[in-house]
Amino acid sequence: MTGMGAILIGIISVAALVLSALVLVRIHSYSEKLDTYFSTYGRMISDAQSAMARQQDDRLRSLDENFSRLRTENNMQMENIRQTVDERMQKSLDSKLTQSFSLVNERLEQVYKGLGEMQQVAEGVGDLKKILSNVKTRGILGEVQLETILSEILTKDQYDVNVATRPGSRDRVEFAIKLPGDGHSTVYLPVDAKFPGNTYAALLDAYDYGDKEEIQRCTRELATTIMKEAKDIQTKYLEPPATTDFAIMFLPFEGLYAEVVRAGLIETLQRKYRVTIAGPTTMSALLNSLQMGFNTLAIEKRSDQVWKLLGAVRTEFDTFQSVLESTQMRINQANDDLDRLVGVRTRQIRRKLQNVAQIDQNDARRILDQDIPSGEGE
Repeated sequence: MTGMGAILIGIISVAALVLSALVLVRIHSYSEKLDTYFSTYGRMISDAQSAMARQQDDRLRSLDENFSRLRTENNMQMENIRQTVDERMQKSLDSKLTQSFSLVNERLEQVYKGLGEMQQVAEGVGDLKKILSNVKTRGILGEVQLETILSEILTKDQYDVNVATRPGSRDRVEFAIKLPGDGHSTVYLPVDAKFPGNTYAALLDAYDYGDKEEIQRCTRELATTIMKEAKDIQTKYLEPPATTDFAIMFLPFEGLYAEVVRAGLIETLQRKYRVTIAGPTTMSALLNSLQMGFNTLAIEKRSDQVWKLLGAVRTEFDTFQSVLESTQMRINQANDDLDRLVGVRTRQIRRKLQNVAQIDQNDARRILDQDIPSGEGE
């Protein structure tokens, strides 16, 4: 048993050795195959990597080329856009600048023109100040303006110039409006122009400087001057019934008239001195009212004449009516005579011609149209 076991063990050992040898041979064969396979696979991988690298290089190169071309095209388009924008901006800028310069030139011309006009106005103001600084010139200015207003609204026979309104007085008022009095007499309404230029100019200067105390002082001085002038007008020119019981003081500037109104002098002057203050506008309104009164008086004066004229027309119309009635009777008589003549005589002629034969109308016209021989019927 022991010997069989040893033999069996030997056999097993030999078999194991043989199996090991076979395994080693197989392993060596597989190792060579694996080496060959891995070598082939590695070569294939290397080739694939090389191909992929080449493809990647080609693609990258193509991308670079496309990107370069795209960049070039973009640059060209951007350059074109920039040039277009530059051209448009340049044109727009040139147009804007041209318009701006034209506008600036126009404004400068207007400024120069305005400066010239202001210089002329300044010269005119200076001349006006020189004129107004002269008392006599100021008086003439008011008289001229007042005469202009009077001549525009009234007729020449409705006012007199440089009139002594008080009987026996040497004081003459500049203008006197002629109002109808009792009978054929005339009642004068004195109108005198006053212009306290120095006082008014001082008041305007005080307004310009904003000096309240000076404004109050000049206002009081102006009120005193106007009161003095009103008293002078009352004393020199008013004497009812030769004149009206009030006079008009004309102030040639609306600003001066407004200052008098603001000072509350209107009622005081009317009550104390019987003098009414009027500026250019109020003077025109007052004269228009007087003109309406003149027209009413003229109508009243001529109403009697108009009534007499209407009576004469009525008398003449009655005579004319009687003549018309007589003429109508004669016309009716003539119509009656004509009717009798046409009726009776026509019937008699028809009876006389009953036995006469009628001929054709054309033959009758031809016979009647024949010329009568010369000498026949003489």
